[in-house]
Order: sequence, then structure tokens, then C-alpha cells
Amino acid sequence: MVQCEMCGAETSSPKTIKVEGAKLDVCADCTDFGTEVRQTSSSGSSTKYSTGSSSSSSSASSSGGTSTGGTSSSSSSSSSQRRSDMFDDMDELATDYDERVRKAREQKGLSQSDLANELNEKASLIRKIERGDTLPSDRVQSKLERFLEIDLSAEGSSGDDSEWSGGSSSGSYTLGDVVKRKD
Repeated sequence: MVQCEMCGAETSSPKTIKVEGAKLDVCADCTDFGTEVRQTSSSGSSTKYSTGSSSSSSSASSSGGTSTGGTSSSSSSSSSQRRSDMFDDMDELATDYDERVRKAREQKGLSQSDLANELNEKASLIRKIERGDTLPSDRVQSKLERFLEIDLSAEGSSGDDSEWSGGSSSGSYTLGDVVKRKD
């Protein structure tokens, strides 16, 4: 007996359906919640949770499968490379951004109000940024970097991550490797 992945009921003959892009093995009562998927190959459970090979094989079948050599190379390359997402292109803000802004402002001999006037921002925003109470938006960050001639991205910082050498010998990390206890 297999358990329905939607309601948890025991079923002897599960049906595979697609619900918002996810394939689920469900009982007969839950098949109405999605579109039934016909299994044409014996790939069944091996590609059930795979994102790279199932999407490339479905695109090959929808395009008529004219270039089988191209799809096999793309599926092998996608399995060896990590998929990119929107966060890969984003710069991470340095942890000491507040100190960098304050020091650069003081080196130029400006008050917080003067800096706010130069950037066409409110003085309260500059105060909050220098206290570390708020993160600067991308627009304000670029204004600060340009006017104060500083870098607020994490690459330019000497962060704790480069010094850290935790982890097990197998290369995988646990929560205990990362957490710092407050005793």
C-alpha cells in the first residue's frame, strides 16, 4: 500500500497527477485536483523529484524530438551544473556597511544633514543607516558608494566567512558547525 501524497490516505493503485508543476502520486479521490500524467517511459520514480532532466526531456517531446543529440548533451550538462537563480546576480551588503558610511562621511568632513542634502535623501535615513537600523536600498547604496567613493558590497569586506574552517571531513555541514552559542 502506498500513501497518497496529497491527503495521506492509503491506496493500492496511485495515479500520478501534476499540480502546479509538481508531480504527485495520489489516490483516486485526489485526482480531480490536478492533471493526470501518462507514464510513457520507465523513468517513473527515478526522475520524480528531478528538475533538470524532466524539464529537458519534456521540452524534447513537445518540440517533436528532432534533435536527440542536443537534448542529451543539455541534460547531462544541466545535471553537472547548478541552476542559476535571481540571487546569483545580487551583490551582498557588507556586514559593516554602517561603519564604512560613517567613516567615509567623517573623512569628507560632512555632517549627516550635509550628506543627506548631497544625496537628495532625508537626514533620518542617513542616521538609521549609520546606526545599522536599516539597510540602504539599492538606489541609496549606489548613491552612497558613488558620492563617498566606498564599496559597500561583501566582496570588498574582510568577512568572517573567509576565516571560518568549520565542517566535517566529509565536506557537509551541520547546524552545529554554523551556530554560535550565547553562553
